Amino acid sequence: MQCTRCGYVNPPNQQNVCAQCGVVFSIGADPMVRALIPVGRTPLAIIAGYLGLGALFCIPAPLALGVGIWAVIDLKKRPGMHGMGRAVFGIVAGAIGTVAMLVWIVAAILTRR
Repeated sequence: MQCTRCGYVNPPNQQNVCAQCGVVFSIGADPMVRALIPVGRTPLAIIAGYLGLGALFCIPAPLALGVGIWAVIDLKKRPGMHGMGRAVFGIVAGAIGTVAMLVWIVAAILTRR
């Protein structure tokens, strides 16, 4: 299992306590549980993922972009945490949604002339 605090991958024979930092493993140490439940992730990464999902419909696209960038910065400061995929998805979906929203606004302005 991988420690959610320091990121150390524990040897198979020692599963309840991290061999490097000594922290007791919680539910977020198991990769299968992390795939189903958002444990061991930063709240910003979770928020960025959901905003990115909403950004596919152009609702909070600029917000998803900003929170996704903020989540990546936060994850770089906390190496034992997970959620980089959600943060990157928030950035990509937010960028696509923002560009689509800007194209729609420009098209709406040009058709009124």
